[in-house]
This record gives sequence, structure tokens and C-alpha cells, in this order.
Amino acid sequence: MRLRDWFTIILVGALFGSSFSLIVVTLHELAPLTIAAGRAVVAAITCWAIFLATGHKLPDDPVLIGKLILLGLLTYALPFILMPITQSHLSSSMIAILNLLLPLLTVVVSHYWPSGERATPAKAIGVAVGLAGALLLSAPTLRAGVDGQIWAIGISIGSSVIWAIAFNITRDFRNIPPSAIATVALTGAALFCVPAALLVEGIPTVRYTQTWIAWIVLGVFPTALNFQIMYFMIPRIGTTNFVINAYISPVVAILIGTQLLDERVEWLQLAGMAVIFLGLLLIDGRILPLLVGTAPIGGLRLPRRLTPRPGEIDRGAKR
Repeated sequence: MRLRDWFTIILVGALFGSSFSLIVVTLHELAPLTIAAGRAVVAAITCWAIFLATGHKLPDDPVLIGKLILLGLLTYALPFILMPITQSHLSSSMIAILNLLLPLLTVVVSHYWPSGERATPAKAIGVAVGLAGALLLSAPTLRAGVDGQIWAIGISIGSSVIWAIAFNITRDFRNIPPSAIATVALTGAALFCVPAALLVEGIPTVRYTQTWIAWIVLGVFPTALNFQIMYFMIPRIGTTNFVINAYISPVVAILIGTQLLDERVEWLQLAGMAVIFLGLLLIDGRILPLLVGTAPIGGLRLPRRLTPRPGEIDRGAKR
């Protein structure tokens, strides 16, 4: 991948990592379905503004429009709803840790998905190293115990499976402008979430300004902006490369906690960050050839052996 692609992945991971804290703020006043509905509505409005400003057109095929709406309903509305529910029973740090399974699940789903990306040995090694770093990163939280219920953990893992499937479904819409995909899909998510929230939880009452701010920011940046980027990046770099942004999210969450919440960073977490970074380099595919001595540097290919065979020096001298 290009350097700018890596910067984009880091940006996506950072924005998504902020969503956990934003949901925690909104949970002080709002119920899970209401949070999901507001998030989807704000995201859809933002996407429509971007869509109209860029001058793109919606696809003419009504069947395709229906598929995009169904994509938003099944693969985005459900995770939007499940995420606040699980955070009501699990800490945001635990949710972020469970989300680290997403790259691994996506590699597995993509490998068996029709016309999906086959897992290369280098990518498989990189995912395994990244997962090892994630375990180191999560060691303090796991050592303290899970402050929630097993079913909530299962729902969180199920959400990651839904995301992995969604990323692969997105490959079928590569000929559609990214802005159109995000706009229609998030509109579909809003059309599902809003009636469900009003029916189950009623009209919300918001008293605090910080709740409004967190709710709007949640819809604009980790949702609308990230989906715009996602539909642009996946055709460029592939599904399995894009989802490694999930390794960035818990790192960002820990950094936010240390700066804003005076949380303490343990050495295991620092080691985990370093191992995750190594895993990202392995997934990128450039460091492994350097380690085995097969990557070209400056137009020259590194030799596999650093010492000559017997007689090579003599033959060179005779020439």
C-alpha cells in the first residue's frame, strides 16, 4: 500500500476509536435504540449533503437501490443498535478489544467469500502478529476481569462478523460512486432505526448540551466520514487491508484515556502497541522480503547469502 493509504487507515481507526467514548457520553441520557437512530439520521443527512455537493447521481436500477438499502438495514443498522447495548454491559475498553477480532474475521470471511481475497502467508502472519499485540494491549483489562455478561461478549463478536460480511458485500458495488453507496446505505439504516427507536423507547428527552454534541459528532465523523472513506478505499486497497484500521482503534482509545481521563499506561500496553505496529508492517508486505533478503533496494536485489561459495572469489579474480 502507498504511504497515503496508510495515513488514511490510521485516520479511519482513530475516528472509529473515538466512537466508543462518544457512545459512553450519550448513554448517560439516551437508550441504545435512540442512540443508533440519531447516529444513522445524522450520518445520512451528512452523506446527502456531501452527495449533493459533489454532483453525483443515484444509480438508475431500482433493484440496485433496493440492495443498497438492504445493505444499510442488515449490516449497519444492526451493529449501530448492538454497539450501545453491549456498552451498557461491557466497558468501552473491552468492546474495543473485542473489535480487534474484526481483521482476523474479515481475512477468514474474505478467503471463503465468492471472488473474495485469498489470504496470503504474509498477510496471515501479519494478522496473527497483530492479534498477539492486541492480546498484550488488552492484558490489563483481561486481568482485571470482565465487568459484563457473556451474552454481551457474544453480541459484540457477532457484530464483528456482520461487519466482516458487510465489507465483502461492498466489493459488489465497486462501479458505484462511493458517496452514492454511503448515502443510500445509511439512509436505509436510518429508515430502520428511527421507527424501531420510537416504537420501543419513545421520543427522547435530552437535557445536556454534551449529549447533543456527542450524538452529532458520532454521526458525522466516526460514521458518515468513515463510510465515505471506506467505500472509496476498499476498491483501491482491498477489504483485508482496509480493516486493519481496527488495530488502531484501541491504541487511540488508550491514548485518549491517558490524556483526558488520567488513566495509566502499563508496559504491557506499550509492548502491545509495538507488536501491533509490527503486525501492520507484515500485513503491508514490504518488511518480510527485506527480512528474508529478497526485496530490491535502490534497484538492486539483496543477495540471499552474505558469504561466497568456495571458488567464487577465484573465478571472479580470473575474470
